[in-house]
Amino acid sequence: MNSGMFQRNTRQRRVILEELTKLSSHPTAAELHEITRQRLPKISLGTVYRNLDLLARNGLIRKLETGRGEARFDGDLDHHYHLRCVRCGRVDDAHDLSTDFVTGEVKNLNGYEVLGFQLEFFGICPTCADHQLPDA
Repeated sequence: MNSGMFQRNTRQRRVILEELTKLSSHPTAAELHEITRQRLPKISLGTVYRNLDLLARNGLIRKLETGRGEARFDGDLDHHYHLRCVRCGRVDDAHDLSTDFVTGEVKNLNGYEVLGFQLEFFGICPTCADHQLPDA
């Protein structure tokens, strides 16, 4: 393996991670590709996908499966919930919710050893609500 190639990939991965952690918008790989190209004009979309998958597998970012076919990515590893718009797919953070109603004293549920959980709320974001067409 060419050591120059490894260093370039490491720089690309670092820039992708830096750009993602600046955002609260939970971008798709394509959206992050456009942002990253400001710093690395020749970076390919495939490189962004590969590095995001690697970063997610290594626990450095979160990969949010949207159910709409395209994952979104979160660079904030602090404990928080998400709000997802069912119309446009936008994802926002919900940091100010108490975890007591979910975590409580749950040690075992249906025979499972509970290691963690993810909770996501669904709704209509303010932008989609503002652009909603009136009923005919």
